[in-house]
Parts: sequence; C-alpha cells; structure tokens
Amino acid sequence: MSADQTQLAFDWSCRIMADNGCGFPAPGLHSFLFKPIFTIGGFEFNKIMLLALLSTLVVVTFFTLAFGKAKIVPGKLQLLGEMGYDFVRRGIVYETLGKKEGEKYVPLMVSLFFFIWIMNIWSVIPLAQFPVAASIAFPAVLAAIVYLVWVPLTFKRHGFVGGWKNVTGYDPSLGPIKWLVSFIEFFSNLLVRPFTHAVRLFANMFAGHLMLVMFTVASWYLLNSWLIPAAGVSFIMTMGMIVFELFVQAVQAYVFVLLACSYIQGAVSEHH
Repeated sequence: MSADQTQLAFDWSCRIMADNGCGFPAPGLHSFLFKPIFTIGGFEFNKIMLLALLSTLVVVTFFTLAFGKAKIVPGKLQLLGEMGYDFVRRGIVYETLGKKEGEKYVPLMVSLFFFIWIMNIWSVIPLAQFPVAASIAFPAVLAAIVYLVWVPLTFKRHGFVGGWKNVTGYDPSLGPIKWLVSFIEFFSNLLVRPFTHAVRLFANMFAGHLMLVMFTVASWYLLNSWLIPAAGVSFIMTMGMIVFELFVQAVQAYVFVLLACSYIQGAVSEHH
C-alpha cells in the first residue's frame, strides 16, 4: 500500500463511529502510487522500479549460483535450478513447440517465467508488499518483447505473402466472407493479442493486490475499533488471500509463458 494510506490506516484515531470524520481508509488507485525514492533530472526512481530491479538481481543471482559451477552430481541449489529450468523447458516449451523447434526459445521462456514469478511474489513479502506486474508498464513491455519475437518470425518463416496469410488467416475457400474473416484475424492477432497478453497478467495482479490491501487494512481498522471477532474474520481472510495469491502468482507466470509459446508456435506452423 502507499505511504499515505499506511499512515492513515494505522492512525489510532480512525475507527468506527469516530467523531473526527476519519472513516475506513478504503484502498484505491492511491494504493498503486508511490513517491519517488530519488529524482535525477526528470527521471524518478520509485519503489516499483526498485522491486523490478531486485527481481532481475534475484533471478540472475539464483541461476548464476545454481549453474555457475555446475557439477555432474548436482548440489541442492543446482538441483533446484535444474527442476525449475526443466519445468519450463519440458512442461511448457516442449509441450507447445516441440523439442526441435522449441529448444532455441527455452532461455527466453525460462527468463520470462522466473522474472514474472518473482515480480509477483513481492506482493506477499513484508516491506515490499507490491506485485510489480500490477503496474501496467511492466506487463506491457514483456508482451511487447514477445510480440517482437513472433511477428518478425512469422514473416521470416513464411515470407512476405505467406506471413500475411498466416497473420490474417486468409482462405480463398471462404468465398465472399474471406475479407471479413481476414480483417477480424488481422485485428485480433496484431492488435488485440498483445493487449490481452499484457492485461491478463496486469489485471490479475492488480485485483489481487487490491484485495490484500482491503482485508489487511480492514483487519487493523476493525481491531482498532475493538470489533475483535470481525477483525479476526478479516485477518483469516487476509491469510487465505495470501495463500491464494501465491497460487495465482505462479499460475500467471505460467499462463504468460504458455501464451508466448503458443504465439510462436502459430508463427512457425504452416497456414491452412
């Protein structure tokens, strides 16, 4: 939650039936805005950027330590790294693209999966308490990276004419409606697809963070108002939401990478 909301939420004067006009500090857009940590010229570095940078460092450090001095008989950290790497490689990439075609995309997909997963996990880490993917800029950039992989690949694999047929689904056998179908496919593939790819991740993390903030603030607010049973219920809901968010965070990383692989699979497959 934002600094302003934290200060308001833990203000002892904020309670039910208080006569000072201090009501329930409901979460809102202010829960996703943070004051700059520092500013250089016109560039502002805030908490979200810091967490994104830390996510990168966590992923790079983990895989460097796991595979920097790889052994035939792996240690615990190397074994953990191999399990994570193999999960993405075999469970997502090979299943979608096949071993021969998919092997070259494994490094990208592994990087995307663990980077997104770590960005999401910050939501339930004390002091951090914010999923980076709840800021639309980060899912948008990741979706753009995938977009810039599969679109050029489509034309490289099929040529200019074949690439447009692949993207638009052009099929002469459809008769008079072939142009309508091609327009819909063009709009869906080149415009809607990258938007939904980014928004799917963003919306889930945005909603999850909003729910966590609401139940966390409600627990304190009700406890501060001496409504202990209600505060207990809200606290239990908070714990339940944390467990559920841990599941959603991993699932969203999986779904993002799965969709990325399916887009690439569509780019390399023959148009029918």
